[in-house]
Amino acid sequence: MAYVDQKSGPSATGLAGAFIVQAAIGAAIVTGLSVTQIIETEDKNPDAVEFPIEPPPPPEPTPVEPEPKTSEAVPEVSPPITAPETKIDFDIPRPDVRASDIILPPMPPIPNPKPTGIPSQEPLPKVTPTGFDPVSAKPRNDPGAWLSDRDYRSSWARRDLTGVAKFRLDISAQGKVSGCRIIGSTGHAELDEATCALVEKRARFEPARGTSGEPVAGNYTGSVMWQLPD
Repeated sequence: MAYVDQKSGPSATGLAGAFIVQAAIGAAIVTGLSVTQIIETEDKNPDAVEFPIEPPPPPEPTPVEPEPKTSEAVPEVSPPITAPETKIDFDIPRPDVRASDIILPPMPPIPNPKPTGIPSQEPLPKVTPTGFDPVSAKPRNDPGAWLSDRDYRSSWARRDLTGVAKFRLDISAQGKVSGCRIIGSTGHAELDEATCALVEKRARFEPARGTSGEPVAGNYTGSVMWQLPD
């Protein structure tokens, strides 16, 4: 068998109740003492005289120094420039001229103008042309008769010499041929030489005319075709 050792003691509830009761009793005693008992104070110096103590004067305010003002830059203003006054003397001495000292010559009489009619306009002279258009030299005979089939030689025919010769003639103021030159060759010297020789011999011209109508020297350009005769 098992045995349990049991001990009895005050319970926690009983202890708390006892503590609360004791505390309540103590509080009642203290309260009774504060209400019923009066404690008197003993005056140790009854002959002392009380003097009222004056409060100390308030402290003087500390003076506040004013902040220095910032000086603003003031622009320097130069004094105005004044030109010196120039005095002009308008009192110019005038010569003393009297009216009696001036003698004017007598004025000639002014003739009355006579009415005049409208001046007649003379007719303008007629302008006659003084110049002429220049005229070139021109043949007086037929240029086709300057050369013929009889001029074509048999030796040229055997060699089949053909071609066109272009020439330029110099014409004098009398209408005569003064020179000839070939400006387009046939390719054969014999045909070119025969062309100039025959034309210079047979050609006749009217001379060229200048701007005044007088006969002047000129030139003429033509061509000849050399071909085998039929």
